[in-house]
Amino acid sequence: MTPFERRTRRVQSRLAAPGTDADTLALSPGQDLYYLSGVDRDPSDRLLLFVVPERGDPTFVVPALEAPSVREATWIDDVRTWADETGPDPVLDPVLDDLSPSRVLLADRMWAAVSLDLRERLPAASFGLASEVLGPLRRRKDDRELDHLRAAAEAADAAMADVRALGADAVGRTEAELAAFVEERLDAHGGTGVAFDTIVAAGPNGADPHHATGDREIRPGDPVVLDFGTRVAGYPSDQTRTVVFAGDPPPAFETVHDVVREATAAGVAAVDPGVRTGAVDRAARSVIEAAGYGDRFVHRTGHGVGLDVHEAPDIVAGGEVELEPGMVFSVEPGIYLPDRFGVRIEDLVVVTDDGVDRLNRTDRGWRC
Repeated sequence: MTPFERRTRRVQSRLAAPGTDADTLALSPGQDLYYLSGVDRDPSDRLLLFVVPERGDPTFVVPALEAPSVREATWIDDVRTWADETGPDPVLDPVLDDLSPSRVLLADRMWAAVSLDLRERLPAASFGLASEVLGPLRRRKDDRELDHLRAAAEAADAAMADVRALGADAVGRTEAELAAFVEERLDAHGGTGVAFDTIVAAGPNGADPHHATGDREIRPGDPVVLDFGTRVAGYPSDQTRTVVFAGDPPPAFETVHDVVREATAAGVAAVDPGVRTGAVDRAARSVIEAAGYGDRFVHRTGHGVGLDVHEAPDIVAGGEVELEPGMVFSVEPGIYLPDRFGVRIEDLVVVTDDGVDRLNRTDRGWRC
């Protein structure tokens, strides 16, 4: 049994479990579809639908031109095709009629047009979100997923080591030029592309947590926030470091950096099976509040990481999710001082049977 089939059968077990009122899962292209089937596609105007019943084998409904590649990628035997001249109705309607579902769970990020079409086809059914059954499964990574996440983190670590090695040679480069260097090094260390738009934020730009990398030149003494990641087998890395390549940093920077580094360490140390996500946020946030910068920590402490860079669970104030072995998420507190600088330090961690393991291991100091 492939990992994809194993996950699908677990989903069916959840659909069939007492207290679950949904009996069918319907997925369009996206990460949920890949997670269960192995088929990696972008949404398009041609309907591609994966239908998982409570019992029995799932069915793919795909455009004829997609059928060969879908069959090659998936463990699913029942792949039904439709032609452009007829549309999907002659294929999709019999699938839905045979199932006569009472409650259908749709991919959370399904295009509205597809969702509305399914509602019209199934007027007697009620609808919910696939995350009702997929969320708890995707939160806990299996060994194969953890291997990919570790490899992606290692590629990010190696790229960050190359960035530090630039030292004073980084001064005079623009943010965009340094981002291009980061991305080249990610590929050189085994990554595939970027997991998200690389952030290089120099000087006062670092006070914007989601700064759009631009043409500002890096100057001596500039704190530079670098937030980047790559993918390995579809799974991402996500790491942030704040460094100074040359010169003396601005007043208070060293103190702020020490506080953020301590907050990151406190957040990681709080991770343990059974601990609630809100407790991890509180551990990191309390360090920053005690230092007098609580109003300058303007975002959650972290987010889950899997096939999506941002997924459950959120590490947020008041979070009630209990940590379980196999969960992977970021710990990334920050302090942002407008018109001056920002500091963020981020590691990915995995919850283990008896604690936590950091996936990122590079230097967290600010000197290059």
